Amino acid sequence: MKKFTYTFFLLFAFLFSQAQNIQHPVKWTSKIEKKSDTEYVLILDGTIEENWHVYSQFTPDGGALPLEIAFNNDKGNFEAVGKAEESKYEKTFNKVFGVDEYFFSHTVQLKQTIKVTNPANTIAQLQLYYQVCKEVCIQDENYFEFDLKSLTSKEVKNFEEAAPTPAPEKKSEVKPAISKPSKKEEDRGLLATFFLAFLGGFAALLTPCVFPMIPMTVSFFTKQSKTKSAGIRNSILYGISIIVIYVVLGIVVTGIFGADALNALSTNVWFNLAFFVLLIVFAFSFLGAFEIMLPNSWANKVDRQADRGGIIGILFMAMALAIVSFSCTGPIVGNIIFAAASKGGIAPVVGMLGFSSALALPFMLFAMFPGWMNSLPKSGGWLNTVKVFLGFLELAFAFKFLSNADLVLQMHILERETFLAIWIAVFGGLALYLFGKITLPHDTPGGYISVGRLSLGLLTLAFTIYLVPGLWGAPLKLISGFPPPSTYSESPFGIGGGAGSPKGELPEGAKLAAHGIIAFEDYDKGLAYAKEVNKPVLLDFTGYACVNCRKMEDNVWNDERILPILKDEVVLISLYVDYKKELPEKEQYVSKTGKKIKTIGNKWSDLQLSRYKINAQPYYVLMNLQEENLNEPVGYTPNIEEYEQWLKDGISKFNK
Repeated sequence: MKKFTYTFFLLFAFLFSQAQNIQHPVKWTSKIEKKSDTEYVLILDGTIEENWHVYSQFTPDGGALPLEIAFNNDKGNFEAVGKAEESKYEKTFNKVFGVDEYFFSHTVQLKQTIKVTNPANTIAQLQLYYQVCKEVCIQDENYFEFDLKSLTSKEVKNFEEAAPTPAPEKKSEVKPAISKPSKKEEDRGLLATFFLAFLGGFAALLTPCVFPMIPMTVSFFTKQSKTKSAGIRNSILYGISIIVIYVVLGIVVTGIFGADALNALSTNVWFNLAFFVLLIVFAFSFLGAFEIMLPNSWANKVDRQADRGGIIGILFMAMALAIVSFSCTGPIVGNIIFAAASKGGIAPVVGMLGFSSALALPFMLFAMFPGWMNSLPKSGGWLNTVKVFLGFLELAFAFKFLSNADLVLQMHILERETFLAIWIAVFGGLALYLFGKITLPHDTPGGYISVGRLSLGLLTLAFTIYLVPGLWGAPLKLISGFPPPSTYSESPFGIGGGAGSPKGELPEGAKLAAHGIIAFEDYDKGLAYAKEVNKPVLLDFTGYACVNCRKMEDNVWNDERILPILKDEVVLISLYVDYKKELPEKEQYVSKTGKKIKTIGNKWSDLQLSRYKINAQPYYVLMNLQEENLNEPVGYTPNIEEYEQWLKDGISKFNK
């Protein structure tokens, strides 16, 4: 009896320890509310364990995996009314991925509205897929069933394969419902929007369409007004009118698109492509290829109204300024509106307030203090230089948005080397322009360049030279987050290879991973190669959106004690559990856990869970050619000496 009890205790302890490895840091409950005869709200409440984070639906591409909601039986039965509404999320900048991340701590609530299109169907099946991270990251999923008739819900192991009652498919356009950031984050974001737009207003002020109008306008008010106080009053009204015109533009944009509807656009492929095209058009306009102008008839009509005098006349004078200067201010206003709109809320209004304040301020100040006019530099060719300088900057930044779209689509059109080559060409061209070696259509011929222009040219040349080593694999920390990551390149070592570049052809099925390590992304091919070269296997359960996986690669794998081991003494097999490419239909299956394995990432996640009883990444396993563990697997191990000792221990056991 004692022996049986002891054996039972050991078995229980073993099963308990295994269960402890399978982590589910978020506990979910569900409920359903009826809005009308055809609309229901499906509500999910999550309780998140301390120090863990769940990522929002709107986390930008290139960062952590965003939360996703999918339906199993919506086709012909009901339709989702936009994306789920979320409780307030937190926002922080991730230095590893170079993007902002939106995440939840402690609790999260999701509200998904659905509209029933097939009254015969009373069941809605919802799948929740999300990433939760602490020192490790876990890709988790939950399944829920909602009974629309009894207004009850439950969490289920998996959905049944039987299809629900069919109905004719009906499609409709819906506006996504967007969550709002915390008040503190929102205020900080609006302040940044205002400040950047304010700088944009000053940049517009130093263009040939606006700067010469300052003395003309101030002179008009001082001469036409009967008293000095009247002139000051009129100039202040003029400045306020400028602000009102641009703020109204921001209000119109917010009204057309909705206060929050564009919040998710910055993560959208089409948004990034549209912004790329817009910036290219604006850049060419600033460089002198053409001018973006509003119809002359508009300016003439507004100018006639300005002759009426009084407050109405001043308002129309301000409107005339906006129309006449549009060829210079339009590209800047367009950028501010487009960028601010993507943040949602009243950001477009705040952006236009910042821009117009900077634009209006000099007109008011110089009217109050006419003597300051003597300190203004004279109009001349330098104004066009400012305009061209802005054109080169817009041209460079345009490719950041094209890069974003390319990274999402994984088309490898604009890899790191290509991106850097374009930036080197753009900033090199700008340096030559500033040195006077290149002239553009609206430049004024001159025999010399100013000291200020020379200094700016030298800074631009220095920046261009700084970019060049990036083609050979330099990290370029100064512009971290702008070019694609080093892994998204023709070669991790840049053009011509580098000191650690592998020699000869790669084995079949292998690729170059971080730091030039040869890695396989297929288990069977990697194992076959390990048998061929008689080396132990390092299984690396990882994820594209796993922060600590990248930290291990950047801070541990590249160490001089670790890198030679990974390159020469083991065969690395990196299995990405968040790889969303679907498996061929004949290779799809239902796992022992009851989940349907559809994607390559599902397959590797199921392998990790079924074999090692753990679902967190990173997770490292050293095994022999019979697929037996050489030592205890480890997770996130930032201590280099500890990781080195673990590697050497497993390899020594393999060599015995």
